[in-house]
Order: sequence, then C-alpha cells, then structure tokens
Amino acid sequence: MTPSLYDRIGGQEAVFATVKSLYDKIMADATLRPFFEHLDLGAQVDKQVAFLTMAFGGPSAFTGRDLRTAHAPLVRRGLNDEHFDAVARHLKTTLEELSVPAELVGEVMAIVAGTRSEVLGR
Repeated sequence: MTPSLYDRIGGQEAVFATVKSLYDKIMADATLRPFFEHLDLGAQVDKQVAFLTMAFGGPSAFTGRDLRTAHAPLVRRGLNDEHFDAVARHLKTTLEELSVPAELVGEVMAIVAGTRSEVLGR
C-alpha cells in the first residue's frame, strides 16, 4: 500500500509547521490580512491542520464546515481568485522553504487547485 500524502510529507509535525508558517505569511500580506485579522489564529491554525490532515489522507478528526459554507462570509466580503491565488502561492513557498520534495508540492497544489470552486462559492 502506498503511504498517504500526509505520511510522505512528514505527518502531523510537518502539517503543523506548514500551517503555522502559512498563516505567518498570510498575516504579513496586506491583501489577505483583513480576511483573517478578526479570527482567533490559534483556533484557525488548529482547524486548518485538521482539514489538511484529512485532505492529505491522514488520521483526522476534522468536523468543520464544508469549504463553500465556511468561506461564504469571506466571499461576501470580496474574496476572489486573486486572494485564492495569493494563499496558494504562500502555501507553495512555505512547502518549498520546508524542503518538501517538488513532487509532493505538486500533489498538494493539485489538491488546493481542486478546492477553488468550493472556496469561492461557484
């Protein structure tokens, strides 16, 4: 059996490091910060770790809302393709900085690309 993407990336520790660094970049990005500055970032990081663990095939207790429902308030506030692309770029940069192999970065980015329509409510 082929190990999951979650296991190949490095498991919980790697997912947490990725999410933590990603949110540092998001909060430093003036175009993205307004969508997140009112949130409890600790809770947001925990939710994102649980979501990515599930999305990458790891053991997850993710019980959050579906992507469309969770992002609908942000879409009403103007979340669009430019914002989605910026988050994706920050994620790719983060994975590269953490020395994730290029083929695994590609798998992650394919998963992310597949969420665009749901995130943006299309």
